[in-house]
Amino acid sequence: MAIAPRLQQKQTTSLVMTPQLQQAIKLLQLSNLELAEYVEEQLESNPLLERGTGDDNRREEAQAAREALDEFAEVRMDAPTAAETSLDAPAEIIHEQSSAADVGGSVDWSKSGSGGTFSGGSEYNLIENTEAEITLNEHLTDQLGVEIKDDRERLIGMYLIDHVDDNGYLRLSVEEAAERLGVSENRVQSVLTQIQSFEPTGVCARDLKECLALQLREKGLLTTPMLTMLDNLTMLAKHDLAKLANVCEVSKDELTIMVTTLRTLSPKPGLAFGASMAAAIEPDVTIRETPQGGWAVELNADTLPRVLVNNRYFAEICGPNADEDTKTFMTECHQNASWLVKSLDQRARTILKVATEIVKQQDGFFAYGVDKMRPLNLKTVADAIEMHESTVSRVTSNKFMNTPRGVFEFKYFFTAGINALDGGEAISAEAVRHKIKILISEETEKSVKSDDKLVKMLRAQGIDIARRTVAKYRESLGIPSSVERRRILKNDAC
Repeated sequence: MAIAPRLQQKQTTSLVMTPQLQQAIKLLQLSNLELAEYVEEQLESNPLLERGTGDDNRREEAQAAREALDEFAEVRMDAPTAAETSLDAPAEIIHEQSSAADVGGSVDWSKSGSGGTFSGGSEYNLIENTEAEITLNEHLTDQLGVEIKDDRERLIGMYLIDHVDDNGYLRLSVEEAAERLGVSENRVQSVLTQIQSFEPTGVCARDLKECLALQLREKGLLTTPMLTMLDNLTMLAKHDLAKLANVCEVSKDELTIMVTTLRTLSPKPGLAFGASMAAAIEPDVTIRETPQGGWAVELNADTLPRVLVNNRYFAEICGPNADEDTKTFMTECHQNASWLVKSLDQRARTILKVATEIVKQQDGFFAYGVDKMRPLNLKTVADAIEMHESTVSRVTSNKFMNTPRGVFEFKYFFTAGINALDGGEAISAEAVRHKIKILISEETEKSVKSDDKLVKMLRAQGIDIARRTVAKYRESLGIPSSVERRRILKNDAC
């Protein structure tokens, strides 16, 4: 067979992701705070984008401008009329739909459970209530300027203070600081010792033992038995007081006094001061009970950025006297702005659709609590709303819903299932965790339940579960073993 160049035609199928499609996917997985930052960047870079205010006059101007754009594609500016749709579900589910600029409805916080309440009234001013708080860094810096006069040592002190976290602990070793600053370890240690004498006592410690030791030293209570107890804090955490008393070579009564003294100390001295404000969770969706006994699913309009396309400005710039470069640039800006508005609208509708299906699948949770939560996976929701599983995964990432039982992440409602003994409907893993927590909370000193006992009690309730699964769920709840729980209850009784 002769080897020679030749032409060959071949048909293949491939997915080409346009920049617009990539943008839509990116917007879908952003949280509301990240989305607001992204929209701000677009507002700064695109001259045709404007921040929406909901002003009817602006809408009329946009309509007039569209009519003047004969040679350019129209951009849909007006939001569709809100519509209520009743779903055929165990409980009535209502959702309202509108554009990204106006989607959502009134948010009813009156029935929110603990942890899910927030008062947005005019009486509370967040800035006025936080701007006066001094941070730990500022407090230590003020003391540094008074106590340390040497400029070089002051620079070392500033470097150390910058590595103190909000709890008051130094997250940097003396060796690392000395190497980075090009000074001796003794000099860094000298400055560190001076900072550790600042208020609050215990600050700039490198671990819990050192933090407590600094506070005890100031009170004159850092005795040899107390130092030994600090060396065995793990034993104290396990409530093994008998063994701890032998190690410290003190009586049980003396150990009780030592433990009481230790409890008066602050394990996180830095928390007494203001810290950098953490971003508050703003729910993307609000779930409220309707008078008919169903559930209303509404988008939180306050978290959605409002953007409009300024068609009048576009028409003026791209008039008959405009050059080709200007028209090309403005046309590109117009297309990008139009696509952003459509992407925001599609994102809002997709979130609402996924949230509605979650409420439909988990209506038992909203009505009766965690015990009635059903097993749920992404594929079930994706099939129900006729979307791809990856799309549902992106929607549930960093999205939160405010419910009468508190604020929950979308992903909270997706749990594995535990088989029922009678072959009936599987039980949610989250519901099983809740049952384990309830069973353990009912314990007394004489009725501490081992993991094997918990397995028998859960099996009696029709749950087919293994001992290792019970142990895993117990540990995920932060609950110690039965031996440690019995010891804790015994010490509390004493």
